[in-house]
Amino acid sequence: MAGVFEHLTRSHKRAVHGGLEAMELQAAKEILAEVFRINLEEVEEMISSRLQEVQTGPGQEGGLWPQEFWVED
Repeated sequence: MAGVFEHLTRSHKRAVHGGLEAMELQAAKEILAEVFRINLEEVEEMISSRLQEVQTGPGQEGGLWPQEFWVED
């Protein structure tokens, strides 16, 4: 019986966590829309285009900013 309860508890925690992530993502999209003064559809396009740039690999698109950088001493 304890195993069943534990399984149900874990499933519930994952569902709640996933719901929180979705709410955070929606809030971030709304913030981007407000900052850039664009609508949510344009935010979706902006995110999709950035994702495509990242998936093509470094140096292939020649973007303005590197995905990562570091400073050496």
